[in-house]
Amino acid sequence: MGKGKKVDIGKLDKAMRPRKSAEAPLAWHSPKEPPFQVAGFAWFERDRVYRRLPLEPPETIPDAVDSLANWTAGGQIRLRTDSAKCAVRVKLDDVADLNHMPATGQCGFDCYIGPAKRMRYVATTTYDHHHTHYETVLFELAAREMRHVTLNFPLYMGVDEVLVGLEEDAEVKPPEAYALDGRVAVYGTSITQGGCASRPGMAWTNILSRRIDIEFINLGFSGNGRGEAEVARTIATLERSACFVLDYEGNCVSTDLLKQTFPEFIRILREAHPNVPIVGVSHVRSARELWSEVALKHRLERGAFQRETIEGLRAKGDKNVHFVDGSTFLGEDFDECAVDGVHPTDLGFLRIAEAMTPILERILKTGPAA
Repeated sequence: MGKGKKVDIGKLDKAMRPRKSAEAPLAWHSPKEPPFQVAGFAWFERDRVYRRLPLEPPETIPDAVDSLANWTAGGQIRLRTDSAKCAVRVKLDDVADLNHMPATGQCGFDCYIGPAKRMRYVATTTYDHHHTHYETVLFELAAREMRHVTLNFPLYMGVDEVLVGLEEDAEVKPPEAYALDGRVAVYGTSITQGGCASRPGMAWTNILSRRIDIEFINLGFSGNGRGEAEVARTIATLERSACFVLDYEGNCVSTDLLKQTFPEFIRILREAHPNVPIVGVSHVRSARELWSEVALKHRLERGAFQRETIEGLRAKGDKNVHFVDGSTFLGEDFDECAVDGVHPTDLGFLRIAEAMTPILERILKTGPAA
């Protein structure tokens, strides 16, 4: 083949081809119906849509946040089945269009088998990214036996419809119950939402959901997690809250904005949830601060403000607020953990999750302080 001729990598490497559709007939199930469980969408039981905030928030929220809430980061389909085959049929809101995030993370589903703390990755949907519809087989196993299956929703795209395909005579049962009651809600930025993970299961909230057996609610809003009081009051309506994590420093355009919003956000949550732990997390280090003294200065002063705010609240008697220094999460080679100097790769997300796991395990185990 001479220079200039187009390479069809799918012909040269079969592992690079889109995953095939099902060949044998399958029974197609809506995960909205029992015994399937849809997790990660806190208002799903009321609104019956794959959305991260209520369809009708208690008050007007920013248009950008309202739109981003339709992107399904953190959503999961959970079930047990003895089917040796599993596929999904998906209708997306739009086509893949990000220039620095894989379409598998933006628009794909991925699959894990096994209960919490023992889940193992199986596969990710791959398809023609010019399309908004796709059907993909996620596994075809040799033996039939009862397995716990978790499917993670796309991180940066809305899902109009998803159906799960299983063998026609397969048994389907509800998933195993979570070991811990309640939900951990994580509010933050594009990094919280999962930009730029290669597949949904590598967003750090999804990694945590495999390590800590409790439901996680991803409330990261790319570029728009700015701590507005209206958003805080909407999040405060979340029921069965076990913990709130605030990780939105990176979207504050100034230290003054953080000073205006951070204490008020905590006050709003505390008023609605007097005994639920609240965790403030300062921003992870980014490659740009190696080359910009201003970027470094902003991170240090904003982290210091969060620490001072939470220490002040604890001194006044609120022992259920906690400060976590996110600057330590990525390690000394933090600049190697990003796609673009800011958004983590899977390596970066794994390190964030490894740092947060023992912190949240301790807080959830301890529960509200006396």
